[in-house]
Amino acid sequence: MNIRVITVSREFGSGGRTIARMIANSLGINYYDGELVTKIAKESGLAEEFIQESGEYACTTNEFFFNISNCKDSSSPSLSDQLFVIQNNIISDLAQRESCVIVGRCADFILKERKDCLHTFFHADMAFRAKRITQLYGETKHSPFQRLEEKDKKRSVYYKYYTGKQWGLAQNYHISLNTGVVGINQCAEFVVNIVKNAHNIIL
Repeated sequence: MNIRVITVSREFGSGGRTIARMIANSLGINYYDGELVTKIAKESGLAEEFIQESGEYACTTNEFFFNISNCKDSSSPSLSDQLFVIQNNIISDLAQRESCVIVGRCADFILKERKDCLHTFFHADMAFRAKRITQLYGETKHSPFQRLEEKDKKRSVYYKYYTGKQWGLAQNYHISLNTGVVGINQCAEFVVNIVKNAHNIIL
């Protein structure tokens, strides 16, 4: 089995983005996170700031209200739905054309039928993540625990709406690792080793 594409899903503050970049650097392949936002912006004409939030997060933590907000006019797709279609097409095209690491944006679901992908999810307990985001992003008027809960819930609502699946559920991924226990560097090394020895693995 040849793994060409690694998708990285993650809880906010768990270090998933850092791990994704480390994996890409170790394997010598492209890394798509902010770069993906830029590609989507060029394709859609939408502002990168809007895509950064609306392409992965629901506008609310309430699943019912998010569903309603996307069904105001059934005669035409919502802006969020249009953005998802564009992201879907770009992610699918990237996976077809090159080896790469793709962060978030339901890439694991979009590429679920491909046999050359490794889908990963990274998580950690609240204390580990709270300490990490405070170190990285500094203090805000909201407690780090509030920020974690809101970010994770918005990702969960978005994922459920567009995939019909529960975000973070181990069965949706090939690998699920606790970065607070395993360690960020070790998580990256583990995935790299999996990819390098993929000829012994059947996904």
